[in-house]
Amino acid sequence: MDIARSIILFALAALAEIGGAWLIWQGVREHRGVLWIAAGIIALGAYGFVATLQPDANFGRILAAYGGIFVAGSLAWGMVVDGFRPDRWDTIGAAICLIGVAVIMYAPRT
Repeated sequence: MDIARSIILFALAALAEIGGAWLIWQGVREHRGVLWIAAGIIALGAYGFVATLQPDANFGRILAAYGGIFVAGSLAWGMVVDGFRPDRWDTIGAAICLIGVAVIMYAPRT
């Protein structure tokens, strides 16, 4: 159950952080305005809170693992929202990151 909860929280954190950064990008780079930027700031704040809900109590471990989620999630966001098409190196790199996440978060520890 903890692994399923952890994975769901990582997905929610990715949506909040990547979505927040994308909203700010749209507000600034695409000149969509202050409301987009404000929504991005709120989403980025939400990311910070979601990360605290992880079952593991080690901040460094959570943030390190989330880095791998962020890499893969950013590529997925680009595909869904911006029509980005990753090449094989993007895909291989993201897979390596996700393997790293699995090792960091879910390896048996004594």
